Amino acid sequence: MKKIIYLVLAFFSTVATAQNSTVYFNGDILTMRGDTPQYVEAVVVQGNEITYVGNKAKAMTVAGKGPKLVDLNGRTMLPAFIDSWGHFTLIAQNTLGVNLAYFSDNPPKTKAQLIQRLKTEGKPLNGWLIGTGYADPLLSDGPLTLADLDRAFPSQPVLIANISTLTGIANSAGLKKLGITKATKAVSGFIPINPKTGELTGELIGMPYLSAIAQAVGKYSQDLTFQTYQKAEKIYLENGFTTAQSYQAEVSDIQSMQTAIEKGVVSIDLIALPTYDVVDQLLKANPQYPFGRYNKGKQGFKVAGMMVPTDGAPQLRLAYMTKPYLVTTGFDKDWRGFPYNPQSLIDHYAKLAYEKNIQYFAYSNGDAGIDMTLAALDKAIKETGITENRRTVVSHAMFARQDQLKQFKEKQILPIMLINHLWLYGDVYQQIVGPERAANHNPLKWVQNAGLRIGIHNDTPSSGPSALFSMWTAVNRKTVKGTLLGPDQRITPYQALQGFTTNAAYQYKEEGTKGMIAQGMFADLVILNKNPLKVNPDEIKDIQVLETIKQGKSLFKRPI
Repeated sequence: MKKIIYLVLAFFSTVATAQNSTVYFNGDILTMRGDTPQYVEAVVVQGNEITYVGNKAKAMTVAGKGPKLVDLNGRTMLPAFIDSWGHFTLIAQNTLGVNLAYFSDNPPKTKAQLIQRLKTEGKPLNGWLIGTGYADPLLSDGPLTLADLDRAFPSQPVLIANISTLTGIANSAGLKKLGITKATKAVSGFIPINPKTGELTGELIGMPYLSAIAQAVGKYSQDLTFQTYQKAEKIYLENGFTTAQSYQAEVSDIQSMQTAIEKGVVSIDLIALPTYDVVDQLLKANPQYPFGRYNKGKQGFKVAGMMVPTDGAPQLRLAYMTKPYLVTTGFDKDWRGFPYNPQSLIDHYAKLAYEKNIQYFAYSNGDAGIDMTLAALDKAIKETGITENRRTVVSHAMFARQDQLKQFKEKQILPIMLINHLWLYGDVYQQIVGPERAANHNPLKWVQNAGLRIGIHNDTPSSGPSALFSMWTAVNRKTVKGTLLGPDQRITPYQALQGFTTNAAYQYKEEGTKGMIAQGMFADLVILNKNPLKVNPDEIKDIQVLETIKQGKSLFKRPI
């Protein structure tokens, strides 16, 4: 009798396996296990996880009777990409405007093309015409001016968001609608005035810009919010990501993202990263707030930890440096940037994070800003006595020095770098900080030499959403003008891939479920048309994502 029962159970087990199993084979299946490339013949996926990785013959046995067979036809399969630092909600909001970025479908190369796209594609929102992703270096005839916008839009309020997400330019009608005049005092930023004419330039930097974009976009319904989330998710999936982050998340963002996951509006995993003041609000409402824990077990939505910024964007000369910028036009003599917050505030929140076991994410660009973060973390570790690896992160870390990276290693800190800034602003950096500092901007090779994990992020929409473009920049270190900048800081394609897979999973403490193709891991996978490790390094940016799979379900497939 027992034997009959066992046979019946085995039969139904085989049927269940056959119904759910998929076998991928006949391609370059790169597992991302270890520090050197490892390939396997086949992968078996059952339900939402990987059940076997190895040779094809055994894979067919493990898969059971009648599995779905996916012939990769020589294409490349990898673990899906993980967004270690980005603006999911801002990407969503930007879909309400005209995408003028270099990664848009028809990127403008001149001011006339940019203005024409605004005229033909723009749909007024709250009385505003909004453009996003604008980048000065990519226009052949120079940056946009107030006069350019006024000629094209004499009465329609216009606000153009710079790709940096920290600055923008409005026309005169827009400035009037905002109530900005020459007498307006800038708080935590700048409202530049042309020194020759004494008139406004239309530029808004820092908080004046952030306040302007908030006023222009305004508040909108949950239904429209979810529509923008789905558009943002599509962008992530088209680029092979199944995990997205939204830093500087407000309480309202956290609530909306969690609701979107719970209602099934969004299928990828969403991670919120609020600033320290929002963390205070969360802790006030719930002293035991579940930082770092997903709402659906090991997936869904979570608030990763606490973000604490020290300084701003280097291309705007807002990054806090130990040595002065070489070009100080519009700033004080010997301008070194400035700290966003006093050291006492940085110290307070570093200690709070260690005391309450909240993962600490610093945002530091210049080396003086990084010094502030390191000083705060050193103090926190000494005062709390906590030396365990908390996966503390310093985002951007663009101008990290070698002595600082040594401290990163000692304190178990993860640097994650915005390498696309080298492509976009490398030529600018050579002018404003000099050749040596520019060459060692985003020093990924120093990171590797220090024995640290290499972290890379896109910070989309501050740069494009393509992980492959970022990998290309890390491997080639070419600027917009084609200059080879800091060849000694180049890393290998495999190391660049680790920045979006294994190391990103480690950052979030998810190395047990994501970032590799291995038995027991979630079936978060991406299929590429070519292997980044086998093409000419200059071709990496042109590789296409053909399919993105989230926990066994195909969520994006590129039309053939």
